[in-house]
This record gives sequence, C-alpha cells and structure tokens, in this order.
Amino acid sequence: MKNMKGAIFFISFLILVFLTGCATKPYERISTPLVSVKTSKCPFLADDLSAEHHLELAVIRSLKYYERLPETTVYRFGKDRYSVREMKESLLEFLEILATSDSDEERDKRIKKTFNVYKSIGRGDEGKVFFTGYYEPVLNGSLKKNSRYRYPIYRIPDDHITINLGNFREKYKGDKIIARIEKGEIVPYYTREDIDVRDRLKDRGLEIAWVDDLIDLFFLHIQGSGMIRLPDGVSIQVSYAHKNGHRYSSIGRLLVDRGKMSLDETSLESIKNYLRKHPEEMMDILTHNKSYVFFRIVDKGPVGSLNVPVTSRRSIATDSSLFPKGALAFIKTKKPIIDEDGTIKRWISFSRFVLNQDTGGAIKGPGRVDLFCGRGKEAEIMAGNLKKAGELYFLVKKKE
Repeated sequence: MKNMKGAIFFISFLILVFLTGCATKPYERISTPLVSVKTSKCPFLADDLSAEHHLELAVIRSLKYYERLPETTVYRFGKDRYSVREMKESLLEFLEILATSDSDEERDKRIKKTFNVYKSIGRGDEGKVFFTGYYEPVLNGSLKKNSRYRYPIYRIPDDHITINLGNFREKYKGDKIIARIEKGEIVPYYTREDIDVRDRLKDRGLEIAWVDDLIDLFFLHIQGSGMIRLPDGVSIQVSYAHKNGHRYSSIGRLLVDRGKMSLDETSLESIKNYLRKHPEEMMDILTHNKSYVFFRIVDKGPVGSLNVPVTSRRSIATDSSLFPKGALAFIKTKKPIIDEDGTIKRWISFSRFVLNQDTGGAIKGPGRVDLFCGRGKEAEIMAGNLKKAGELYFLVKKKE
C-alpha cells in the first residue's frame, strides 16, 4: 500500500506523456457506419427460421439490457439519434407485429411502414459485410489439476489494470490501455506466451478449472464462452470477463502465410487437424496470437457483451463502437446445409432477424459481423466454416 500513491502518480504522468507525444496517432473513427435506406431499397424481410425460434427470447434479453440503462442513454443510427425509451418501444412494437401478422408478406409490410431502416456501409467498393460465426464449445475439465486435466482456465488476475484514456483527453474517449505495474513502472500485460509457456500466472490461485486439451482451450478463448463438463457429470458455464490487452492475431492467417494451407481450406476443423498432426509446431502457432482471455463463472450463458445471454442463431456480434447495442437487425448472407455425418453439402442464401448483443476483439469496422451459431457439433461446423459476404440492416421504430 505504501507504494500505491507513487504508482498512481507514475501512471498519470506516463499517460499524459503518451497523450501529448507525437508517436501515437489518434484512433480513426467512422462517423456514419449506418445510412438510412428507403423501404423500396430494402429487401423483403423474410426469416429462414420460424418466428418462434428463439426470436422472442432474444428480443426480451435486449429489453432487459435496456431496462438497466438511464433514460438519458442515446443511440446513433447514422445521422439520427434515438433514446433508450425509443429503443424499448421499437422492440415492443416488433413483438406486437410478430404476434399479430398472419403472413410473411403482412409482417414485411407492417415493419416497413412502422420502422426506419438503416444499412451498414460495409467495406470495400461494394460495401459488403463479411460474416463469420462463433459457437459455444463444450470442454472436458476438472476443478482439480491432475495428469489429465492440466491446462488452466484463468479468472482476472489481481495485477490486471485498465486505464481509460478518455479520462485524460476527450478525443480518446472509449480508448483503453490494459497493463500491470512492475517495479513502479507501467508495462503491457502478459502475452499468451508469457502465460502458457513461461507460467507467469501459475500458483496464484487464479484457476477456475483445468481442461484436458490445450487446442480446445485456445478456441474457447476465441469463442469467448463455453461449458466445462466435469468428471461427475456436472457442468459449469464460463464466460468472457476481460482480456490481456494485446491485439488479436489469426492463426489461420498465419498458416496461410506460411504456406501450410490455402485461404479456401482454412476452417476451424482444418486448423485443429493441422495442430494435432504437427504437435512440434503447436506452441509456436498458438502463441502467435498474443491476445489472452480471462473468464468468470456464470449461472446462465453464454453471456454476451451486454451481460445478457446470447441466443442461438439470433444474436450477432458487431463493433460496439459503431453499431447500436441491443438493437434489432436483419441480415442476409449464406449458410451451409450439413449432412448427418457433418459434411457440408452446399451453401444457400438466407435472411433473418437478429439482435445486436455481443462484440469481439476481431470484430472491427462496419464490414464485420459474427453470428452466434449455438452449441453442438452442427453449430461448430457452421461457425467454423462461415466466411461469407452479405448485408446488415438495423431497424428502429419511426419517431412519432
């Protein structure tokens, strides 16, 4: 405790130097990631799933999120602004239309009459949005370490600190540094290599559980949440709590760059297979991604960034600095048709109502969406192979 004041003074001084120095460029922000579109330019609002398929549940979860917020909260839709009260009214109106429409055509007509529609500007000249998927993995684990269960799932360490740069300069609002203090100096937090190879967090009582497969644990970090099945048949749910602050790097891209596989060949399954067949390369490949996730136990999950559970095939993750959290959205892209043996037969186009309820370290910019595919083998196959272009729309009730 006696060194705390000096450490705090040092941090404050270092941040001021950081903010006023010329070495760091301000973060480039996108002012209008959504543009208003006329209903005549909006696609037919068809949903490939039944209206009852978890859609109402996903809407209710966004409503619970909005209920926790102050009435002064405002959301940006392009150049327009909507209050949290208007966001709640939009979802309630949507539920009413769902419950009282006799056909897809009637629902489409009523929504377009009642709602404003905004389209993501996407990326590139064509303005397309790139869709990927994520899922909830199930791992075998134990609350005690032994010869089989030896790979730890860590909670947030006590030396992990977050510095909000916006507290020092308005233009850095939303930007953060994650760090730790070492010998009175602020330094970046430990990397994946520091933690998994050099055991920097070992024997500090931070372990939630131990699992039996390092590769599956790595992909638990990528997915952000999962279920740990214990030897007695009981399961615990773990969800994202924080990260170490290092930039996410794709090991799939690394394998492509090293000529180990082509871009078209990369999938969750192909990456796992390569790692299992080349154990001598595994740690070098895994530690290429310096980003590391810390977890917490939750009662219900998986839990998204809004601190409400995400819903299978109805929740999406987007860049939370650009798109309205919890909002009703509509997506168009492609999905796989999967055989009973797990083989993808073909890809077909689909569209669907979803809720914007999560975010992710690799989901940046107006041209990225991650669709939560659920739990189980089919969800894993879909999430592991989904790499398709499409369109993203947001809907909000017209102002009275």
